Amino acid sequence: MEKKVLSKEELLKNKDQILAEQNAKHRKSNKPALLTKKERKVLGIGKDEGRAILKYARISSRKVKIVLDLIKDKGLDEAYAILKFTPKASAEVLYKILKSAEANAVNNNNLNYGDLYVAEAYATQGPTLKRIQPRAQGRAFKILKRTSHITLVVKERQ
Repeated sequence: MEKKVLSKEELLKNKDQILAEQNAKHRKSNKPALLTKKERKVLGIGKDEGRAILKYARISSRKVKIVLDLIKDKGLDEAYAILKFTPKASAEVLYKILKSAEANAVNNNNLNYGDLYVAEAYATQGPTLKRIQPRAQGRAFKILKRTSHITLVVKERQ
């Protein structure tokens, strides 16, 4: 059940059909059809946004989500101000990710800085590091050091 690799000319010729398949949901899983990186590039999918992903951040996703909710749907300048003055550990990490997403949007996709806003922001749980804390009478307590995967997407306001 391999997917046939199409050339650039074939992709451009069948652009409308491929985009229709991409937008149509699968009848059982309700997910869109997956495209390869080459197909997305040729069809121009994802050129209207800047995206930054940080994986395996050594902070709990629960703590990150609190700050993410503060900056969702805010303009970039306002989001930077919120992150700068929020006294949470995740604010510093999110500041760097937001800067990266902004740079990706402005430099790679030629988007206008003034119109950018935080369109999507979410954190999912990563793998948990399991450690042991020695306790009295030879016992051992488990310590769970949680990690998270953080994604920020900035887009232009219409």
